[in-house]
Amino acid sequence: MKLLTQFETTTLARLISLLLVFFGLAPMAQAVGPDTDGNIPGSNNGEGVGVLVNRTGGVWNTGTGFEALNHLTAGNQNTATGLRALNSDINGGFNTATGVLSLFSNTSGFFNSATGAYSLANNISGTSNTANGYAALYRNTADNNTATGFAALYHNTTGSDNTAVGTDALEFNVTGNSNTCLGHSTGSNLIDGEGNIYIGAQVQPGATNELEFIRIGDDTAFAFPYDTFIAGIFDRAVDVGTAVAVFVDDTGKLGTVLVDAAGNKVATPQAMLNESRNHQKRIAELEGTVARLAGMVKEQAAQIQKVSAQLEMSKPAPHVVANKQ
Repeated sequence: MKLLTQFETTTLARLISLLLVFFGLAPMAQAVGPDTDGNIPGSNNGEGVGVLVNRTGGVWNTGTGFEALNHLTAGNQNTATGLRALNSDINGGFNTATGVLSLFSNTSGFFNSATGAYSLANNISGTSNTANGYAALYRNTADNNTATGFAALYHNTTGSDNTAVGTDALEFNVTGNSNTCLGHSTGSNLIDGEGNIYIGAQVQPGATNELEFIRIGDDTAFAFPYDTFIAGIFDRAVDVGTAVAVFVDDTGKLGTVLVDAAGNKVATPQAMLNESRNHQKRIAELEGTVARLAGMVKEQAAQIQKVSAQLEMSKPAPHVVANKQ
């Protein structure tokens, strides 16, 4: 019997979840109302069976596709395109759903944009989310998330303020907040970490709850042996009074403080650098003193030379003694 790979298992579970949404969450066969076929009172527009059939006071809504905006009563300025897009929305507003079951469960969320089948499908009241891609932000119920790519932020439920760009980026994040990921499968192993920045394909956290890490490039044994080029560093001046030495360990972590295995600070070349600065300061002070003394000596030499010249001029003329015979 062939065992499924992790990818196949994940894909199968994802498809099962989507089927459950389609057959479980979607309403059972029932009278869905007539084909609205055009304009609806309140400057609304609907095209398709069951579109906007429950509207009572909502204005400026547009629904296209079987049961799009089917339950909406008082929501305003929603646009739904696709089978049961924004199907459950009641009084949410300013939402845009494009794709089969996109924003399907939304009832009262505002300012959401979902493009792609099943994108933001389980969002109920979350606001200001943007999902672009098949099943992006599929389980989301929170606010202010942006996901671009197939299944990006797929499992996110209560995590807010996350940004994921790339296929499966931050896929398994559930409750983590304020994470930023860019690249294929980037940060996909993070579950409840916060404030992290990951850049590069398949860059992963050191732990599922990692906190406030910046990781650029996958530098593991299975990744490319990267060389790093960053402009604006070489041949640029820094303030000698505040500059510190930067170190890197074998994990690629950068820092300015050395610690031992127990986390205790150890002596660093920074102390030598500080001492060097002090030496440079003292040397500069001594050079200034020497310059002042040299000036004084030069001035005194000039004075001595002047006095010597005056003394030379004041000497009496020599007398000639007559030779007596």
